[in-house]
Amino acid sequence: MASNDAINRALDVNDANLRLGNELFEAAGATFVRNRGAPDIYDANHVTGIRVNTAAEIDALFQRVETEFTGYLHRRFDTDHRTHPSLIARLRLDGYERSEGLVMLLEGDLIGTAKEFDIRAIETESDWAAFEILKREDWLQARRKQGRPAAPELARAMVGVDRAKCPPVRYFLAYVDGKPVAYFNAWEGNNGLGQVEDLFTLPDLRNHGSATALMHHCVADCRARGARQVIIVADPSDTPMHIYAATGFRPIAVNAHYWKRLDTA
Repeated sequence: MASNDAINRALDVNDANLRLGNELFEAAGATFVRNRGAPDIYDANHVTGIRVNTAAEIDALFQRVETEFTGYLHRRFDTDHRTHPSLIARLRLDGYERSEGLVMLLEGDLIGTAKEFDIRAIETESDWAAFEILKREDWLQARRKQGRPAAPELARAMVGVDRAKCPPVRYFLAYVDGKPVAYFNAWEGNNGLGQVEDLFTLPDLRNHGSATALMHHCVADCRARGARQVIIVADPSDTPMHIYAATGFRPIAVNAHYWKRLDTA
């Protein structure tokens, strides 16, 4: 079983990953993450590291959130087991919805082997253009699954947020017959704990080994840059978490995002 220290370190690395490339400031007992260039991207605009625990402190935090995110069409608070229950109760009272991330830790080698694949780091403008095509397809699939409008402009904004993380994050593309078909990223993280994230493969190329090859490549990239352990955060309502578990990642914690849309899009 993972120690409390290991759990907290994993949660903190994921939190730090979401902060990369965005404006950060401390206020009202929390860390504010904001990106004025991508106001509709939840990962780039939220409150985290929340340390309030009294009714007065909670009220002050909510007031500061309204001030700092005036004009934004959403609100999001990121929480974990260290967040005071009174804050979570207030979020539920105010109609915030909850989504979760399953934090999974890899301590040893990945289980299994990977097929040989053409994997290349994203470095040039043409690489980023290829990435944007894949990211748009990933986004459109998610929107269809949710029964929501396509909103392709949000996919472009997400690419901008992803690019702003690089470096230190490194994105990689997998190619089949010279065509990019999948992507994944790697970051060496902090204090020997790295992270791999954002895995996507075109639907008609799934189950052909590209995702496994990217996983092996990105874990190796993290470790080549000093990470001894590696985390990934999975959607607990989706099947990839079982694939990650089969390769050696084990679940150690859950973080939660409490969010509210102020529009109907």
